[in-house]
Order: sequence, then structure tokens, then C-alpha cells
Amino acid sequence: QVQLVESGGGLAQAGGSLRLSCVASGRTNYFMGWFRQAPGKEREAVSAITRLGRATYYSDSVKGRFTISRDNAKNTVYLQMNNLKPEDTAVYYCAASLINRDYARAAEYNYWGQGTQVTVSS
Repeated sequence: QVQLVESGGGLAQAGGSLRLSCVASGRTNYFMGWFRQAPGKEREAVSAITRLGRATYYSDSVKGRFTISRDNAKNTVYLQMNNLKPEDTAVYYCAASLINRDYARAAEYNYWGQGTQVTVSS
């Protein structure tokens, strides 16, 4: 079992930055992903990172702007979001899976955080 708690969301202007954190209680060797869900839209994958941080994955919409990282000693995964756009507005969730065949498939993940709101204004 693992519990995930996101933080770091808030209000930013277009072109600004935010850093999200996800602190895990429990084992630290999970494949971790970030998803987001905007009003009226389905949950979509944003980024993911392998258990030891050796590989990362990004959706086309955030590649070059967002960076995922992890510090297993602190049981924490981060999502650095730069050059934010209004279309980035959503509730952001971190998720964990023991094994993962497709980082963008929500069904691959077994555990989810409660979400943190990110709002980007123009």
C-alpha cells in the first residue's frame, strides 16, 4: 500500500512557473506518473518517471516546458512546470504503479493522490 499527497498548486500567470510535489507514504520503488483533469475533460497523462529516475516520459503538450524528477530518499516526486499556459489549468494528480507498460494509460496505476489545483490566467 502507498499513500500519495500532492502539493504546490495554485494560481500562476501565463509564462510563469510552479513546482508540484508528491510525497509518498510506503514503499519508494514505484513507477510514478502525473495526470491532470480539466473541467469537462477526461483525465490525461502529463509525465512519468521510472523507479530509479533513469527514464522519463512527457506528453507532447508539455514536452520542453515541464520536467519530472524524484528523490527516493525523501519519498518525493516533483513536476517543475515552466512557461505555463491557460490550457494547463487543471487538477493535477500523482499516481503510482508497481509495473507499467504504458505511462499514459491511467489503468496502469494502482494508487492516486487527492489532487492539487493549478490555475493559469492570461
